[in-house]
Amino acid sequence: MVIAQIKAVEAERDALFASAPADTTAPAPLLAALKGIGPESAAVFAAEGLYRHFDNRRQLAAYAGLAASPWQSGSIDHEQGVSHAGNPRLRTAMLQLAWLWLQHQPTSALSLWFKTRLQQNNGRMKKVLIVALARKLLVAFWKYVTAGVVIEGAVMTAA
Repeated sequence: MVIAQIKAVEAERDALFASAPADTTAPAPLLAALKGIGPESAAVFAAEGLYRHFDNRRQLAAYAGLAASPWQSGSIDHEQGVSHAGNPRLRTAMLQLAWLWLQHQPTSALSLWFKTRLQQNNGRMKKVLIVALARKLLVAFWKYVTAGVVIEGAVMTAA
């Protein structure tokens, strides 16, 4: 029964992809055209991250729970890491996409940034850097879908 329900949901998702190939403003087909991003990841990002308007990248990152949470008291000023106060499905999907991005888009500017930073830290803090990459990817995907800004060095899939 569960497998039949999953197949029904996937068929509905595929029907949405098929109905919007000529519409270049639909976010899911635009994202699925990038190498390493499948229809499921593109659909999750479109449904969870782009169903509403964001004024800037900070609002988007805060919505996803990937924004830094500062702590200030007197002269003390610390960053406490990511807030985790946001959409957990979007945050999880972006973290998974960040790992996949490194594998499928090794020559993109974001992948090169990650590798450079990791090398500067002598291979330490990989988990912290992957969260930073997830935030950068989230903002890059948002700019790509809303403003048409192509991600530097990203490879598209063959049609």
